Amino acid sequence: MTAREWLGKDFYRELGVSSDASTEGIKKAYRKLARENHPDANPGNPEAEKKFKAVSEAYGVLSDAAKRKEYDEARSLFGAGAGAGGAGSGFGFPGGGGGGGTGGFDFGDLFGATSANQGAGLGGLGDMLGGLFGRRGAAGAGPTASQRGSDVETDIRIDFTEAVKGATLPLRLSSPAKCGTCAGSGAKPGTTPRTCPTCGGAGLINSSQGAFAFSEPCRDCRGRGAIIDHPCPECHGDGVSTRTRTLTVRIPPGVDNDQRIRLAGQGEPGRGGAAAGDLYVRVHVTPHKTFGRSGNNLTITVPVEFTELALGTTISVPTLDGKVSVKVPAGTNSGKVLRVRGKGIAKRDGTTGDLLVTLQVTVPDRLTEDAETTLREYAEKIKKHDPRPEITQLLKER
Repeated sequence: MTAREWLGKDFYRELGVSSDASTEGIKKAYRKLARENHPDANPGNPEAEKKFKAVSEAYGVLSDAAKRKEYDEARSLFGAGAGAGGAGSGFGFPGGGGGGGTGGFDFGDLFGATSANQGAGLGGLGDMLGGLFGRRGAAGAGPTASQRGSDVETDIRIDFTEAVKGATLPLRLSSPAKCGTCAGSGAKPGTTPRTCPTCGGAGLINSSQGAFAFSEPCRDCRGRGAIIDHPCPECHGDGVSTRTRTLTVRIPPGVDNDQRIRLAGQGEPGRGGAAAGDLYVRVHVTPHKTFGRSGNNLTITVPVEFTELALGTTISVPTLDGKVSVKVPAGTNSGKVLRVRGKGIAKRDGTTGDLLVTLQVTVPDRLTEDAETTLREYAEKIKKHDPRPEITQLLKER
């Protein structure tokens, strides 16, 4: 994508958020729109596919702090929508109107990252503008088409046991990817793009007026440096198409809910031979009906009888792959947590948590006549024992 095309797009409007939206707000808006317009949910709907690609592109820029900063600075400098058509440079500088290829200032020359400019306080502005125009402040650099692919995020749901022990799962993903028909060249199979005769493959048209140098992206090749006479029928010359692919995702043992797994180079393909972006898989873990988790520790609540706590006992407690025996000392209170070392969650770094067993006394719904009689006799015998002395003291003071 050329600088003019990039500036001409309103990524905030694509996602339906304000320019000061938080990272979480941008992510939430993207997920909603991606779900609504996903090709799997809208088979045969080209408008939905187009919208899906647009919101993915917008999210790829706005979710990356560095790209978003660069985009915001460019919009602030040139004005939103500066690249969307219009004669001349389109950047709002004097002398930009009219044709003839004498458009806007050569920002690479004017704001080049020289030591003198940096001393004057321009700093990273030269780098930012150089990134937009593919010049990095130096004359003779290549065209603007080379650009790293955007990162992509998707979601996967696994069960509790898979999160604890790890798993290898297939992931079906529909997303922009390198066109399989033209291998990303944008040209119809059997044909090749030709070097743009207007700019000689540079992607820029340069001219000068007195002491000033002027440049703008080549209008004939749109800054690519090459012209595609016979566009690919699948991607229409873009080199990227939305396709469904199946990847194998390895879930590491001990992965936690809402954790992201990075698959390097599996995001959107790069432009002009640049590297592909990364794919981030956000993991959602379905809760277990019996076990819970606290960091690396596995947790479980075990119902016990009052007599077991009062007299002491040994109980069997399940684990994810077997069972263990746990000794309950006499006089243990309900709610006591017993720790079984090394029976928790093992992680890739070699650390293993513990099994935390919470004892919870249960009360029978009904008592037999004999049990009730025995229980009342027991209550009479322990009348002198006050189970709540602090409360009793407060009541006396009232």
